[in-house]
This record gives sequence, structure tokens and C-alpha cells, in this order.
Amino acid sequence: MILEHALLPVIPGLEEEFEAAFDEARHLIASMPGFVELSLARGVESPSTYLLLVQWASVEAHEVGFRGSPEYAEWRTLLHRFYEPFPVVEHFAEVAHV
Repeated sequence: MILEHALLPVIPGLEEEFEAAFDEARHLIASMPGFVELSLARGVESPSTYLLLVQWASVEAHEVGFRGSPEYAEWRTLLHRFYEPFPVVEHFAEVAHV
């Protein structure tokens, strides 16, 4: 399994609108081959920052499958306008789990 990690810097004042758009967009990503699970958390100290964690079967399922799909174009339309600056997305392979 691969864990996608992204800190999403949402423009202050747009948090509620972002959360509503994300609620719609999450169904797009969940329908993709190789998708395992997703969590979104809001910062306590920085409430305009969200932590997105997505488990994928492989990096390719995310980078090629999802990002190359029509669903990603819709995801981008729904969500990318909320970010300033644009988030850095990284992938992690698990080395330990308790």
C-alpha cells in the first residue's frame, strides 16, 4: 500500500465552502481503481490547513489512474481554486504499523 500525503492550504474564509466541495469530490476519488481509503482532517492550530491522506494500491493508481482520468478533471474543478499556495503531494511506503 502507498499513502498519499498532502497539506491543503485553504484560503482563509473559504473553509466551509471547501468542506462542502470536498464532500462532493470525495466520491470521485473513491470510485477509482486502486483507491483504498481516504481521510481529511482540519488543523487545530491552523484551521485553514487540512491534512489529506489517501491510501492507494500503488503510486501508479494515483499518478496515472486517477490523475489521468476524467474524474480528476472534475476533482480539480471542484477543489483547486481553494488552495493558496498549491499543495505539495508526496507518497509514502509503510515501514511500521502498530
